[in-house]
Amino acid sequence: MKIKEIIVVEGKDDTVKIKLAVDADTIETRGSAVDDSVIEQIRHAQETRGVIILTDPDYPGQRIRSLIDEKVPGCRHAFLPKNEAIEKHGRGVGVEHASVESIRRALRHAQYTDEEAVEEITREDLVTAGLIGGPTAKSRREAIGQKLKIGYVNGKQLHKRLMMFQITGEQFAKALAEVLEEEQS
Repeated sequence: MKIKEIIVVEGKDDTVKIKLAVDADTIETRGSAVDDSVIEQIRHAQETRGVIILTDPDYPGQRIRSLIDEKVPGCRHAFLPKNEAIEKHGRGVGVEHASVESIRRALRHAQYTDEEAVEEITREDLVTAGLIGGPTAKSRREAIGQKLKIGYVNGKQLHKRLMMFQITGEQFAKALAEVLEEEQS
């Protein structure tokens, strides 16, 4: 599978894993302190070939993703579910631990964001759905993030992520129904 865009990852182990999964070029942020020269590289890549951001499904990865998204608008976002990016012995989480197929799937579902999205889903909808507050909120957010291909986020960020990826009320309702059905099984 050949990828035209340049994939932004955190480190060299991620690059090695990406190259096993697809034919693509990468830019490494070299950790969460993304310096201006790396941002300039990403900006140039976005202008010439396009960029897909694929960071680890953890807090530092989300921080890197947000920083790049803020400084280089128009990038596509690919997300790995946390359970597909855990090291065999359970000590680490990251792109480098994901399977080749998980990486390919995440890249196939890479999406653009839109900060100007129309609000179809309210914060009250999220509370009513049990996605904010309550004992099952975290697991439900994780499951719905996986179904909608928007990654895992905390309760405060869920609404923003839904709007950013222009998730419609219909898409949200369908994913929520699937999550609730799986909980009953």
